[in-house]
Amino acid sequence: MPIVTLTLRGPKSAEFKSNVLGAIHDALVDIGVSPNDRFHRVIELNEENFQYDATFPDVRGHRNENYLLVEILLGIGRSVKIKRQLLAGITARLSALGRDPENLMVVFQDVPWENWSPAGGRFPNV
Repeated sequence: MPIVTLTLRGPKSAEFKSNVLGAIHDALVDIGVSPNDRFHRVIELNEENFQYDATFPDVRGHRNENYLLVEILLGIGRSVKIKRQLLAGITARLSALGRDPENLMVVFQDVPWENWSPAGGRFPNV
């Protein structure tokens, strides 16, 4: 049950945000996540409240106002190989939408299953 948080400088159109989240979700489905397992949120901030360095670390080019920060909470157990596949899928799909992959940071956070209660106070995977 991944939880996706997209942080970006706004304002951006609803269509833009939907397209970006759709690209991320499609890449998640490609690694075996259920198509119905969609829990996404968008944090849209102005320049004052979303600050980042243009080149650190090892950015080829410069980050600009179109920079996207994607944080994905994942149930523990996905290998580095699967995360690389997911990252490649996200990057390819966003590139197809005209997004520069150098303007994208993806952070994965593995969360043990005993820390997930998606509804009703139950731990379905423990």
